[in-house]
Amino acid sequence: MIDILLIQPPALKPAEPPLALAVLLAHLRNKDIVCRAIDANLEAYLYLLDKAPQVAANSNQSDTNLQRAIKHRDTSLELLQGGSGSDNFGRYNTAVRYLNRLLAVWNSSAEKLTLGDYQHNSLSPFVPDDLKLLVAGQENTLFQTYFTEELLPQIKALQPRIIGLSINYLHQALPAFELAGILKRECPQIQLVAGGGLITSWKETLGQLNLDLPPFDKLIFGPAEAALTALAKGTITTATISDPSTITFVPDFSFANIAAYLSPQAILPLTASRGCYWRQCLFCPEAASPVHPYCSFPQADLPKEMQRLAHEHKVNYIQLTDNAVPVNMLKSLVENQQQLEGIHWFGFVRFEKALEDLDFVKKLAKSGCRMLQLGLESGSQEVLERLQKGIKLTSVEKILANLAATGIATFVYIMLGTPGETEEDAELTLKFLETHADQIGFLNISIMNMPRASGLLDRPEQYGICDTESVANDTPLALYQRFNSTSAWNRATARRFLNQRLLGSPSIRAIVNRTPPLFTSNHAVFFAGDVVQQKK
Repeated sequence: MIDILLIQPPALKPAEPPLALAVLLAHLRNKDIVCRAIDANLEAYLYLLDKAPQVAANSNQSDTNLQRAIKHRDTSLELLQGGSGSDNFGRYNTAVRYLNRLLAVWNSSAEKLTLGDYQHNSLSPFVPDDLKLLVAGQENTLFQTYFTEELLPQIKALQPRIIGLSINYLHQALPAFELAGILKRECPQIQLVAGGGLITSWKETLGQLNLDLPPFDKLIFGPAEAALTALAKGTITTATISDPSTITFVPDFSFANIAAYLSPQAILPLTASRGCYWRQCLFCPEAASPVHPYCSFPQADLPKEMQRLAHEHKVNYIQLTDNAVPVNMLKSLVENQQQLEGIHWFGFVRFEKALEDLDFVKKLAKSGCRMLQLGLESGSQEVLERLQKGIKLTSVEKILANLAATGIATFVYIMLGTPGETEEDAELTLKFLETHADQIGFLNISIMNMPRASGLLDRPEQYGICDTESVANDTPLALYQRFNSTSAWNRATARRFLNQRLLGSPSIRAIVNRTPPLFTSNHAVFFAGDVVQQKK
């Protein structure tokens, strides 16, 4: 028997081990708590890919693309599981599409699963009654067979006292509640606990509406280190727990079969900070309602931990998963670059003044930096000011030039449809991207969803919002707020601009086309060298 079993439910990109489980595992073991972890997300994907040919045969699915996918399943998996997938983008692209076609045999009119997404057209994670149907077994997801045939026997063999489900994203919600229902019926003696980013985002709504989330016995809001420790020791009895007193960073990946993840070369995630040090972007819920005070890893320890992980697990790639890697951490990596020899790393950063210094950026490249993800959002300075991004386009231009000059690829994020944006603003974004296309490696272009906790809603008229629509009574757990802009610009017109103007630009389309399908930023770093070479 073990004290705690941590589980990562599907469905997420199966590209690297879950950092949250690894950090909690390390913390709990340091407290002498007997615990284990299972990445049910990876297991589910591999199970579905393995059974896909049989499902296709039973359902008489036999189109040419499917038959090719079945024929090349093993070689495609090999290519993406540490094979030669990063040697040739064309071969990589084909392998991803073959595996994605195999997953499609599980799809129905209601459900769609890809390597990067899971959607259900009939059930919503925002509707408590839908979650209850899954819990009761009255509705099912395509993961049910994996849960009952593969995962449940593992859990019964381990005999945990407590099971903690890490539910961070909407794609996980429906499968997670289905799994929780199965566990409550099959193992009623086990205490079920839910935590993670998505659960935490529901904290205020659950309190306001006096809602619970059956069949979970406990809900953890925010960091789970102290809460899980207290549960294991039996020192806490409340149904909801919010205790940010302990926040840790060192992960334990001993539970993960790193070679099994779908990544051309193994990647391990690590974070230098938790929370956001900027916390002023008005479109971000982190600014309006932070989960806990910002905290960071000891500056001098980050390079040592990266070195430890690379050596212990024989990996060359580290992904820094911070909301934005702090500048002092970047400086630590530069100052200790000898410890990072042979390590390639990438992560999110802000357009900070330090990156305007070409000598500093050169040293950053020497420290192993291969790609930086940067949230630009707009090519209109007026929009950036309204969103309180805290960046100037003149600075962005210098930074993009420096990164391009030193061989560090950029993955730039653009967000259209923000409150008060006009078509003229969108045209400025188009012009900015075209002007700097040779300095941008990869692009993510999205239409804004307004978080319910966004600071833009505090003074809507000031930020270009003329009115908002109340969250529907039947979707009380909705994360986003619908709004109408004071301009004629809205989500529909922004999407039309995206599809016709932005994607109609040859230079922008070329950037989008070289972005890895489905895995996007998780795998872009493997092709960063190709982008740099093309620009020389």
